[in-house]
Amino acid sequence: MSTSNFDIDKPATPAGRSWRRHSAEFKARVIELARQPGVSTAAVALANGLNANMLRRWVREADECVLSSAHKDAAAVPAFVQLPMPQEVPASLAPAPAQVHSCISVEIRRGGATVHAELPMDARSAAWLREVLG
Repeated sequence: MSTSNFDIDKPATPAGRSWRRHSAEFKARVIELARQPGVSTAAVALANGLNANMLRRWVREADECVLSSAHKDAAAVPAFVQLPMPQEVPASLAPAPAQVHSCISVEIRRGGATVHAELPMDARSAAWLREVLG
């Protein structure tokens, strides 16, 4: 009698090939691991006994599912919502009376480009300068 790669009690399948089913919890866990910054998807797949291409497909399908549900949620909300705007400028942003005529001149050079700006001396100008100059 010869040895066969097929089991008599089970349906015939090619040798070495078997389909595994993974629980939703397992898939969610490895997808989260693969999404971590600086983590190799292939390393996560190898550590969990998976094919790297299959894990990449799971991650892609999970991302598409999230985008699809976000798109459905966005469709339910109006695209534009008008908000009431205050007519008065808050006292913290209004220039002080003594600084109304005071200005600051700024010239910024980056490469071949030069930007020249004349700004009033107030809190908004100071915030802008902090943001631009880093």
